[in-house]
Amino acid sequence: MFIESLLDLALQIQQIPAPTFDEARRADFVRARLVAEGLSDVQVDSTGNVLARLPGKGTSLPLVVTAHLDTVFPPEMDLASRREAGKIIAPGLGDNALGVAALFGISWQLRERKATLPCDLWFVANVGEEGLGDLRGMRAVVDRFGGKVKGYLVVEGLAFGHVYNRGTGVRRFRITVHSSGGHSWTDFGKPSAIHELAALVTRITALELPEEPRTTLNVGRVSGGTSINTIAPEAWMELDLRSEDEAALRDLVKRVEELISAANQPGVSLETTMIGNRPAGRILPDHPFIRSAMSCLREQGVDPSLTIGSTDANVPFSRGYPAVVLGVTTGGGAHTVNEFIDLPPIEKGIAQLVEFIIHASK
Repeated sequence: MFIESLLDLALQIQQIPAPTFDEARRADFVRARLVAEGLSDVQVDSTGNVLARLPGKGTSLPLVVTAHLDTVFPPEMDLASRREAGKIIAPGLGDNALGVAALFGISWQLRERKATLPCDLWFVANVGEEGLGDLRGMRAVVDRFGGKVKGYLVVEGLAFGHVYNRGTGVRRFRITVHSSGGHSWTDFGKPSAIHELAALVTRITALELPEEPRTTLNVGRVSGGTSINTIAPEAWMELDLRSEDEAALRDLVKRVEELISAANQPGVSLETTMIGNRPAGRILPDHPFIRSAMSCLREQGVDPSLTIGSTDANVPFSRGYPAVVLGVTTGGGAHTVNEFIDLPPIEKGIAQLVEFIIHASK
């Protein structure tokens, strides 16, 4: 019964479009449900995050439990769901409607067990985790609570069995090439913004990257030009740079910037705008937060694995605050129309979260 109630709530959340920067409708639904749950201090902050407090019995520092509201899908996306043997297929269900629903599931389980924590528990459904949201919701959360907490638990729908103790650093840029343009026949020989951009992409993707620490780059979007018979006056790309190590990431950014600078020439100018900056960070494997997370998974019969990712936890990691990412279940197809969650692990996933919260709140 509990699992079906949780799934029903997750699907209600999943059915509300919530692309990054447009999470308000989903936030309103979550806020109303938190009020109906009888939680304290339910509020929406200036960034759009929804917060609520489950009072504890002590005066010690609170614990923050958070899950992101937004999805990668546009508002016109068909969000239809279907159930098959042992799983539910629905875009955005695992990432991260189930994670948001788990905030309620945790509250339900604590109340069923009549467990009063020794500290307050703050639930936060935050905005801006995906894409160009640049973790703005989580930045606001950590700006608010800072280090005056026991720590931050980030809940992801599709991460069960993993313990994230490291955050991948990310820098994202939009690089725009400008030229005078012209007619493809009569002005042939004048520089084309598209040609210059293509040459720059070739030079950037030829850069040698270290395998250790793992460092990557990707040109994710390209656009520009006016017509097939026009020398393009403008073209742009969006570039994603990542590394496990902040120093390695800074070095890659420097090398890319040198290539961009060298691409400026008479009749060609380049403009660079940073559109994403996710700081790298980590918490050591022997930290009590991580040891507790690993132990709670083992109690569920799962052999946990330490891993790295680009998540909301990057923010507290980078500021030296205790944080961990845990998941509700397994699944696949994240960020696709065929995204799915596995049903059997959900009960263990919620149990693991509840046990971690009980341990971490002491």
